[in-house]
Amino acid sequence: MSIVIITGGSRGIGAATALACAQRGTGVILTYNNNPAAAEAIVKTITADGGQAVALKLDVADSSTFPAFADTVRTTLRETWGRDDFDQLVNNAGYGLFKSIATVTEAEFDGLFAVHLKGPFFLTQALLPLLADGGQIVNLTSATTRVATLGVAPYASFKGGLEVLTRYMAQEFGERRIRVNSVAPGAIRTELGGGLNDEFETLLAGQTALGRVGEPEEVATVIATLLSLETQWVNAQNIEISGGFNI
Repeated sequence: MSIVIITGGSRGIGAATALACAQRGTGVILTYNNNPAAAEAIVKTITADGGQAVALKLDVADSSTFPAFADTVRTTLRETWGRDDFDQLVNNAGYGLFKSIATVTEAEFDGLFAVHLKGPFFLTQALLPLLADGGQIVNLTSATTRVATLGVAPYASFKGGLEVLTRYMAQEFGERRIRVNSVAPGAIRTELGGGLNDEFETLLAGQTALGRVGEPEEVATVIATLLSLETQWVNAQNIEISGGFNI
């Protein structure tokens, strides 16, 4: 059985990815920050279906906790699966902020940086000794790195940095046969940035070739496929999942 760690796995794309991976027979470690009940609900859904899952607390913004988190992962792997390593990492945790460049505070900037670029960098570093050779990493970027969208400059900038980091990870981890790719969701129906109201959804749907916003499950299916041997020759790529957003 393969084992995947998914950050921010209690809701949205992370939760959908946890369910999609579990349906493929993968053991799941999902992380949460402020909502243990939501995380446990995903664990219960997976275990009720015959799968194996564990929820662990993690604040991706606080890199000082990563060594202790890696120790917890090591213990969890031994106690739950009888293993000393895992196979797949999905750097998904994140949040949105919609403010113009002129009004973003330094604290807001630093918060977004910590979660969307610094966090994935140092969490991957902390977990790398536990990641099995031949494993896979998927980083969550954003279609806003391609399409300049008003109000998301810091968020998009750090997601752009993560897209570049993905290629560097693929290069450096290649000697261990670890594949690293990223996916860039477009407009997806999640709680990110407060979610979508009807007016905003209509606007985004009108900018999408397929005429609607996407669902978390549609992103999750692509992530689960990238983690599988079906895509074993796909590496160092950023794949946009947007239904044709602003083309």
